[in-house]
Amino acid sequence: MMPSQPTAVTPRDRQPSPAGWRAAARRSIFMLLVHFALAPAAWAEYAVLRSGQRLHITGYERAGTTVRLQMAGGSVAVPAEELVAIEPEEFFPAPPAAKLDLPYAELIRAAAQKHGVDQELIASVIAVESNFNPRAVSPKLARGLMQLLPETAARFGVADAFDPRQNIDAGTRYLKELLARYNRDLALTLAAYNAGPDRVEQYRGVPPFAETRRYVRRVTQKLHHGKKIPPKTKIAAAR
Repeated sequence: MMPSQPTAVTPRDRQPSPAGWRAAARRSIFMLLVHFALAPAAWAEYAVLRSGQRLHITGYERAGTTVRLQMAGGSVAVPAEELVAIEPEEFFPAPPAAKLDLPYAELIRAAAQKHGVDQELIASVIAVESNFNPRAVSPKLARGLMQLLPETAARFGVADAFDPRQNIDAGTRYLKELLARYNRDLALTLAAYNAGPDRVEQYRGVPPFAETRRYVRRVTQKLHHGKKIPPKTKIAAAR
């Protein structure tokens, strides 16, 4: 018996069936999910709301008529119809940090690199809080370079609030937490560092306390002076 001749296959014959397309799509999606699951968590996204507000999120999940947005400080549920879009975060490599000519510069730089907080911001907070005096104590018993309250020091595992290394590390971690909580709004972050997050929530903005507003203004001025840039309008509104 003569072997059967192979049937010629045209390009049209090579096209997969609809079921094949769906299987290929599922495989592609699976590979993407594996890729992102194994990739370092270096990217985040923005949730754009109908009001125009943009929330910095690390993830989201649809649950019926609501969407739960995951953020660094927790999560929030919003009506699905209020969510306009999810946009990827733009990434710009940070320029090399300028050398600080200040006391405790190496400790400040190390904490900044470890926690991803601007070293000039840390230095500006220290300058206003304690004027670089590691033994400073406030009437409210805040201690050390970044004036940690006893409860804040305990929460961040600080054994000795007068130790510059421990104090700067914990104060920087607290700044990072507040920056994430207020979507990197500097005025609200500084107001919360000075008066506490509860007061910021109570007044839905910078509290109307002369001390807090003066504090926000002083830290901001030192920060922008160190960077040689004019203050932002957003910060000026806190005066």
